Amino acid sequence: MNVSKLAQGLRGSEIIKIAGEINELKRQGKNIANLTIGDFDSNIYPIPAEMKEGIIAAYNDNQTNYPPADGMLSLRESVSSFLKSRYNLDYTPTQILISGGSRPLIYSIFLAVVDPGEKVVFPTPSWNNNHYCDLLGAESVMIATRPENNFMPTADEIRSHLKGAALLALCSPLNPTGTMFGKKDLEEICDLVIAENKTRAGGEKPLYLLYDQIYSQLTFGAHEHFNPVSLRPELKDYTIFVDGSSKCFAATGVRVGWGFGPANVVNNMKAIVGHMGAWAPKAEQVAMAKFLANDTYVNNYLAQLKTNIQASLNTLHEGFQQLKAEGFTVDSIEPMGAIYLTVKVDYKGKTTPDGAVLNSPADINFYLIKEAKVALVPFSAFGTDEDLTWFRVSVGAITLQDIQAMIPRIKEALGKLK
Repeated sequence: MNVSKLAQGLRGSEIIKIAGEINELKRQGKNIANLTIGDFDSNIYPIPAEMKEGIIAAYNDNQTNYPPADGMLSLRESVSSFLKSRYNLDYTPTQILISGGSRPLIYSIFLAVVDPGEKVVFPTPSWNNNHYCDLLGAESVMIATRPENNFMPTADEIRSHLKGAALLALCSPLNPTGTMFGKKDLEEICDLVIAENKTRAGGEKPLYLLYDQIYSQLTFGAHEHFNPVSLRPELKDYTIFVDGSSKCFAATGVRVGWGFGPANVVNNMKAIVGHMGAWAPKAEQVAMAKFLANDTYVNNYLAQLKTNIQASLNTLHEGFQQLKAEGFTVDSIEPMGAIYLTVKVDYKGKTTPDGAVLNSPADINFYLIKEAKVALVPFSAFGTDEDLTWFRVSVGAITLQDIQAMIPRIKEALGKLK
């Protein structure tokens, strides 16, 4: 049966494809350390107890009808206060949009500010920007980043691509790398956006900046989260933020995200999300409004979550650094934020014990799945060159003990390659 050209051209999620292979092996009785999905095992990382109680109470109070299309006012007020207290950002409830997680927000930003054929500039690796461009028929301008800069884009790499672009899409802490912008690097990029917009005539659509900070509450050590509007207040009219509860409260299934930005853009996003029906469930919104308003609940939960996530990331990083010190051609980048570690497994061209040649990062990954019972995600799933032997490792669905146990299995599997 014929389908639309859009449907014919869409690419499925590479991560979901890998997950399918893992699930098949699990059905065969094999125990795989699944480090692929950017999610939490809710038995390891449950949502805050107060949030859970609030959701149950809201359902018991029959809060089960349609919420307002832009979100419950009580939640938008709580988000407004949260933004002020955590980031010193001033956004009124009318400049905030609640949706079912962050995906509808990102898609509605694309639809609100980008026309088919216009340029969208974004770094690789990064999450899903290429797919949103496909959905819209926009031109993807993908900026290859370097491990020397922790796979974060620089102003010099972006500079030549902004002329005539409709949107620059950035994320920090970054999915898939778990790395972050430093203050100076982000300031230099902000200055490029300001300079580009000064060249545009009155009435001409500006260059907008999408800033995804969904992981901003999950930062480690001395690493500090920065955002464009705090660094350059004149960008407030051009910056649309993506944020929410999914990652910082391990609440991916609760489906409460919030976007905020200039009123003219957010109002159009509200209409788009409303037509999609992509709002968060009402009971969850009611509970989230009460939870966010209680600093003690928020701070206690974040402190524990960050401690546990950082312990897992550090253990994995130290394990790969030990393998590197022993002569294995692997590497990793210090964890800075989010739930991800960036690792290198540079065994392309090597031969397995059964005589197969590992010709690609995908081959390396499936070898590790088979021999080490460990599954990673190649950066090619996030828009990079197919030959790049760097991988995303997600620790949200695995225990610290399982991480400690899998390092020797990786060592043994790599040691068999010739």
